[in-house]
Amino acid sequence: MKNIAVIGSGVSGLTAAYLLSKKHQVTVFEKSDRIGGHTATVDVEKNGKRYAIDTGFIVFNDKTYPNYLALLNEIGIGKQATEMSFSVHNCQSGMEYNGHNLDTLFAQRRNIFRPKFWLLVKEILRFNKLCKAVYQQENYISGYTLGSFLSENKFSAYFSEHYILPMGAAIWSSSLAQMEDFEFKFFVQFFHNHGLLNIADRPQWYVIPNGSRSYLPPLCKPFQENIKLSINITGITRVDNKVQLDFDDGHSEIFDDVVIACHSDQALAMLSDASENEQTILSAMPYSENSVVLHTDKALLPKREKAWASWNYQLSQDRHQPASVTYNMNILQGISSEHTFCVTLNQKAAIDPNEILQEFTYYHPIFSTDSIQAQKQRKVICGVNHTHFAGAYWHNGFHEDGVRSAVEVAQRFDCYLDEHANGVI
Repeated sequence: MKNIAVIGSGVSGLTAAYLLSKKHQVTVFEKSDRIGGHTATVDVEKNGKRYAIDTGFIVFNDKTYPNYLALLNEIGIGKQATEMSFSVHNCQSGMEYNGHNLDTLFAQRRNIFRPKFWLLVKEILRFNKLCKAVYQQENYISGYTLGSFLSENKFSAYFSEHYILPMGAAIWSSSLAQMEDFEFKFFVQFFHNHGLLNIADRPQWYVIPNGSRSYLPPLCKPFQENIKLSINITGITRVDNKVQLDFDDGHSEIFDDVVIACHSDQALAMLSDASENEQTILSAMPYSENSVVLHTDKALLPKREKAWASWNYQLSQDRHQPASVTYNMNILQGISSEHTFCVTLNQKAAIDPNEILQEFTYYHPIFSTDSIQAQKQRKVICGVNHTHFAGAYWHNGFHEDGVRSAVEVAQRFDCYLDEHANGVI
C-alpha cells in the first residue's frame, strides 16, 4: 500500500482519489474551501421556491462519456435526459436561429425568404459532408487549422461567422479568432465522435438529477475523512524517491507519490524542481479566464422565444472577444419556473444588475497546434519521478476527459473503474 497525495478536488482529482483508495492510502488537498472544481451547483431561492442550478459542469452524453458513465454507475448515480440545442443571435443584424428542428431553425420567419440564410443551410450540409470524408480518409496535414480548411474550401464568411466558429467557440469557451487557429484534425475528430457532423443520429445528452453536485458525496465516501480544504501548497519537491509537499504554514509532508490534478499552469507553478520536460510540456497548455454569471435576464437570449436553445451564442463585432454564450438552465435541467435561469459567459456588462444572482470565474484550457502536440508528450512526464498529472487538458477539455485522465493514472497503481478492465473504457 502506498501513501499518495492528490492535489486538486475537481473531477480528475476526486476520480483519481476514488480509484486509488481501493488499494492505497489517499489524501486530497484542495486550495478552495469546497470540493468539486467545475462541478458547481448553486442553491437559488425565488418566491419561496428553491432551485439547484448548475453553473459549471452541466451535461454528458451516452456516446462519448464512457468513463464518466461507468463511474456514475459504480457509485449509484442516475441520469436525466435533456435537450442539447444551439442558437446564434447576431446583435448587429438581428438575425437569429435555433438549429434544434425545422420550426426553430426558422424561428425568425423572414429567414425563409432570405437566400443568404438558405445558403447557410446548404453550407452546413456541405461542411458536414466534407469533414466526414476527411475523417474517413484520415487525410490530415500536421498544423492544418480550421481556418485553413474553411478558406481552402471556399466557405463563406457568413457561414463561418454564423455557424461553425460560434459553435466551436461555445464548446471550448474560446473566441472566434482562436477557433480559426484550432487544429483541424482535433476539431474533426471531436465533432465526428460527438455526432456534430450529423443532422440526425446525435448522442442523447443527460444531466444529473438535482444538480451535478449530487455525484460528489458517493464518490468521496471512501476517502471523505482525508480531504483537506483551504490548503495552500507552496512547493512540490521530489527527494530520495519520495515526494515532499511544502505548505504555507511552514510544515512539510512526505508521500510515496503525488497526483497533481489541477490545471497545467497551476501544476507547473507548484513544482519547485520542475524538469526541463515538465516546463516545456506543461507551459505549452495554457488556460483562459472566463467570467460566468448566474442570472434571470432574458435579454441575453434570442429575441424570439422559439429561438431559445440550450446553448445561445451572441455574436458581436469583436472576433477576439471570449465566447459569449448563455445556457438556458430551464431547458437543460428541466426546471419548471416562472423565472428563466441563465448562465452566461463573458457578458456581465450586458446583464441587468438587478437580475444577477451570483458571479464566478472559471478557467478553460486553450487548444492550439502547440498544446495538442504537448498532449502527445504526456508519457514523457506523467508517471515519472513519482509524479502523475491528471486533468481534462490532456484530452478534449471536458468532464469525461478529466475522468479518463484519472483512470489512466490509477491504472499504473493497478486500480480500475471495473476490476476486470484492462484499459481505459
